Amino acid sequence: MTLGTDALQRLREGNRRFVSELQGVGTSTGETRRRELVAGQEPFAIVLGCSDSRVPAEIVFDQGLGDLFVIRVAGNIVAPSQVGSVEFAAERFGTRLVVVLGHSMCGAIEATLEELERPTERRSPNLRSIVDRIRPAVEGLLEAGLGHDREALAHHAVRANIRASVDHLRHGSEILERLIRKDGLLVVGAEYSLETGVVDFLDDTAHA
Repeated sequence: MTLGTDALQRLREGNRRFVSELQGVGTSTGETRRRELVAGQEPFAIVLGCSDSRVPAEIVFDQGLGDLFVIRVAGNIVAPSQVGSVEFAAERFGTRLVVVLGHSMCGAIEATLEELERPTERRSPNLRSIVDRIRPAVEGLLEAGLGHDREALAHHAVRANIRASVDHLRHGSEILERLIRKDGLLVVGAEYSLETGVVDFLDDTAHA
């Protein structure tokens, strides 16, 4: 079983390879690896990321088949099905690192900000359910007066939403709370930059 801190280091190193365009170094995606995984999997990290097509976790962390247990949903929100998926992997496979991976220029964040600024009744109820989960994390930013600087607002909103999802996973599941307390499970937040390709692990969560 890979320790959470060791798994975090593997992701950092993988992202550095990705940014340096050295992808594939030590990454296995061939037939031999595929056959090895038929009998089972032992992912070293769980990634709860956004569905955005520009942020595929396996690629931005330069990992191969069987390395990551990836859950993707618009806005990297945490709903019961996402919590259950994290619980499943952490218990079944002994994975000791969970990363909530948000990204710059997130469409779900933008949709939430638009809804807060100009509410509409025409939005799909399914999309509204995503917006409603993001809303508590970002509405305080508007109240704090950040609305006059749209770029800064979007940046802070992305990070606030990441931290909210991290907090939900840390404190919204008895199973995960036990694994954090007794078995060294790490739950951390990170932001991927569409512009640079760099994943920034948020300081206040990377040492949790």
